[in-house]
Amino acid sequence: MSDLLTTLAGLREITGFLSPALGAALALLTLAACGFALRNRPRRLAWPALLELRAAGARRRDPLRSFALALRAGTLILLAGALAGPLGPAPSARSRERGLDLLLVLDTSDSMRALDAEIGASPRTRLELAREVVARFALHRVASGDRVGLVVFGNTAFTHCPLTSDGRLLRAALERVEPGMAGAATALGDALALAVKRLQAVGAGVASPRQLVVLLTDGRSNADSVPPDVAAALAAQLGIRVHTVGIGGEGEVAMETRSGGRSLETSRQDLDAETLLRIATASGGRFFQARSSADLAAVYDTIDRSERASREAPAERLGQPAPDPLLAWAGLLLLLELVAARVLGRRIP
Repeated sequence: MSDLLTTLAGLREITGFLSPALGAALALLTLAACGFALRNRPRRLAWPALLELRAAGARRRDPLRSFALALRAGTLILLAGALAGPLGPAPSARSRERGLDLLLVLDTSDSMRALDAEIGASPRTRLELAREVVARFALHRVASGDRVGLVVFGNTAFTHCPLTSDGRLLRAALERVEPGMAGAATALGDALALAVKRLQAVGAGVASPRQLVVLLTDGRSNADSVPPDVAAALAAQLGIRVHTVGIGGEGEVAMETRSGGRSLETSRQDLDAETLLRIATASGGRFFQARSSADLAAVYDTIDRSERASREAPAERLGQPAPDPLLAWAGLLLLLELVAARVLGRRIP
C-alpha cells in the first residue's frame, strides 16, 4: 500500500514531457469525445409514467452517469499524458567534462634547500616556496576539471602522485615532498622522460585532451641517463607541451642543513637557463624564470590562464522517464468509474 501511495505522489515530480504535442492532441480528442457523449445520450424505452416523474421533480440527467463519464475522461487524459513521455527530475550528478592531463615535475635535489626565497617576511627554502605555489596551482586545476599528477626527481625520478582528480590525494602527496627525497643530484632528462612516458600511457588509444608538463628546477642537469634534449624531442613527437620554470638566481646562497637548521655556509647554485629554454621551445612551450616568491606565483598564474582545455557547453540533461504516476492514477480512476457505472448505477438490461 505504501508503494502505491508513493507512486501516486510521484505525479508532483513530473517536470515535463518528451512529446507534449502528442499528449495535448490526445487530451483534446478525449474532451471532444466526452462532449459528444454528453450531447447524445443513449435512447431509452418510452415509459408512460415519465411525464408524471418529471412533474414530481425528477432530473433529466443522471448525475451518477455524468460522474462516471468524467472519471473515464480523466482516465483517458492520464493515459494520453503517459503516451506523451512524462519526465521526472534531471539527475543531480552531471557528467564532468574532461580537461587537461597535467603532470607537474618538481626538483627535490639538494640545491632546493637554498635559503633565497621568502614566504611572508621569513626566509624559506626554494622547495618550500615551490611546494606552496605548486600546491595552490595544482588544486585549482583539479577543481577546474583537470587531472593532475606529480613527478619528483633528484638522482632518480619517480611518480609521487599519479594523474588524479582527487584534490585531497594530491595535497597529501605535495605535503610529503622533502629535499633530497630522490637524491642530491639533478636528473632533469630522466624526470622529463618519465613524465612523457606517464602521459603517453594514459593517452594511448583514448581521445584525450591536450597533455601538458610543467617542469620546475633550480639547477643544472648532472645525473641523467636520458639527455634533456632527447626527452624534449620525445615530448614534441607525442604532442606534449612542456613549460619549464627556473627558480632562483646565480651565485652564492645560504643553505638549509639536512637536519632542518639554518646554515651559515654558502653554496653556488647556477641555473641552466639555456637547457630549460631549449626544452620548452622544442615542445612548443615557454620558459619562465622566477627570482623571487612573487615571480614564481606570477609564472604559475600565467600558465593557468594560458593553458585551458576548450569545452563545449554540456547538453541539457533530460529527466528520467516517469510514466508510473500517470498510469497509477489512470488505473485508480478507471476502478472508480467501474464502481460508479457497474455497482452504484446498475441499470435494467
